[in-house]
Amino acid sequence: MSPTLADVSTAAMPQRGGGPQGPRLVPALTLVSHPVPARVGERLRLDALVAGREVALSRNAPDFTRPGSALGQPLNDPFISRKPLTFAPGSKPGSVRLTCTAGGERVVIAGSALEGTWELSEAELLQGVPLELGGRVVVLLHLMDAAEDSATVDTLGMVGESTGVRRLRRHIERVADLDVPVLIRGETGTGKERVAQAIHQRSRRRDSRFLSVNLGAIPKELAAAELFGTQKGAYTGAAQSREGFFRAAHGGTLFLDEVGEAPPEVQVMLLRVLETGELYPVGGTTPVAVDVRLLAATDADLDERIRDGRFKAPLLHRLAGYEVHVPPLRERREDLGRLFFHFAREELASLGEAHRLDNEDAYAAPWLPAPLATRLVRFPWPGNIRQLRNLARQLVIGSRGEPTLQAEPRLEHELEVAAASTPGASVSSPEPAAEARTPATPRRKASQVTEQELLAALREHAWDLKATAEALGIPRPSLYDLIDKSPNLRTAGDLRSDEIAQAYEAHGGDLDAMARALEVSRKALGRRMKELGLTPRGE
Repeated sequence: MSPTLADVSTAAMPQRGGGPQGPRLVPALTLVSHPVPARVGERLRLDALVAGREVALSRNAPDFTRPGSALGQPLNDPFISRKPLTFAPGSKPGSVRLTCTAGGERVVIAGSALEGTWELSEAELLQGVPLELGGRVVVLLHLMDAAEDSATVDTLGMVGESTGVRRLRRHIERVADLDVPVLIRGETGTGKERVAQAIHQRSRRRDSRFLSVNLGAIPKELAAAELFGTQKGAYTGAAQSREGFFRAAHGGTLFLDEVGEAPPEVQVMLLRVLETGELYPVGGTTPVAVDVRLLAATDADLDERIRDGRFKAPLLHRLAGYEVHVPPLRERREDLGRLFFHFAREELASLGEAHRLDNEDAYAAPWLPAPLATRLVRFPWPGNIRQLRNLARQLVIGSRGEPTLQAEPRLEHELEVAAASTPGASVSSPEPAAEARTPATPRRKASQVTEQELLAALREHAWDLKATAEALGIPRPSLYDLIDKSPNLRTAGDLRSDEIAQAYEAHGGDLDAMARALEVSRKALGRRMKELGLTPRGE
C-alpha cells in the first residue's frame, strides 16, 4: 500500500499527553492585526495553562515572538490597558477561562464585550477564537502542537507557521528528491499547485521544465491529443505531428491538476505511461519513451468515483506513490493574518503603495481595523487561499486614498452572514451585565417592513444604515437585502460619476447635503468622492 500523509490541521483532535496517538496541543495567542503590520504572525505560547498556572496579558507583558525566534516584545499598544486580561485553566479538560478585571482591558469576543469571567471550551479553541484588545489589536486564541516551535529553515514558498503547514513542508522535503508520483489532495483554492512547484524545485529535476496542465479546462475529446501528442494524419486537420505535454516535459515534471476529470481513455493511457514509461501518440503505432516525474492533484473523492465506475482503481494506486493532503484555510486560522498581509502587500506594491505597510508607529490607527480582522478570522473561506487573495485585492483597491482598509456594506454583509452561519466559526455571545442592558426596538422579520417605511427610516437617519436597521428592528444584513431588492433605492456604488460631480458643485462639496440630496449612505458617498478625486467638506 502506498504511504499516505494523514490530513493534518489545527483541527486535529488534541492529545494532552502526546504519544503515538497524536501531538500534544497547548493554547497559544497569535497576532492577527496590530498597528505595526510587521508584527502580525507573532505568537505567545500559553504553556503555563497546561501546568495549571495563570497567564496575565497586558500592554507591557508577556512577550510575543516570531516562531523560532528567541527575542520578542510585548503588545506595546498604548491603547491597551496595563491592567491584565487573565488566562487560566478552565473547569473542564482543555478549556480556558478568561477574566477581565474591572476597569481593565476592553476585550471583545464574537462582537460582545467581555465582562467578568468567560470560559472557552476545547472545541472553541480548536476552531480558534479571535479576541479584540483595546479596539485595535486582534489576537487569535487557538491550540498548537507543543513540538512545532522550532525555526523554519525553508518555507518552501508557503506563508504560515501553523501545525498543518509545518508538517506539509516536512512531507514535501521527504518526497521531493524521489522520483515517485505524488497525489496532492485538498479542497479547491488551497494551493495544490504551489505544493507541486515546491516538490519540483527541491527535486533532482529542478533545472528542467515544470509544466502545469488543468485537465478540467481541456475538452474531453482533446485531452488525449493534448497530453500524449498526435501523429501526422491521425485525424482530419492533423497536418503535422504534435509532441503533447508529456514529451514537452521530458526530463522534468508534469503536474496534472483536477486529475479526477480525466476521461476513461486518458486514464488508460496515463496508467500505461506510469507502468512502462512509454506512450502512444494519438494515431501512432510506435511507442515513445518519456522520462517524466508525474504530480497530480484533485479536490474530488476519487474513492467514490471508483465505486461509481468513473475512475480506475489501478490508476489511483499508481498516482498515489505518495499522497499529501493540503489543509483548508479554515483549519489554519492562525496563518490568516500573515497570509492576508502578504497578499495585501503584493496588491499595494502593484499600485506603488507598499510603503503603507512599513509603519512602525504603535500610536497609528491599525491599517487592518480590529472588527474587520475579526470578521476575516471567523469567515469560513470556502474558496480557501484563492478566495482570500481575491478579497485582499478587493479591499485594497476599494480603500485607495483611505488611511485604513474599508469594506463596502455589501462585503461586510457577506462576511457577517457567512461567519454567523458557519458552525464552529464563532463563539456564543456572552450575556451582558444587567446594568449594560438597554431597551431595544422589538425585533421583527424584514418581510414585515414596507418600502415606504424603509424609505422613511433611511431619510430620518440620513442613510446611516446601522441606525436605520436598529430603528426598524431588523438585522443590518437584512437591511442591505431590502435596499438591493427595492427598485426605488440605490447605493453610492450605483451613482454615476457625473451625477456625483453635479451634486458636488451644487452643494459646494458638503458631504451631508450631498448625501441627503442623492439619498445614499454618507460614509459610502465620501469614499466614492475620494475615488473620483473630489474632497468632501464636513467629513
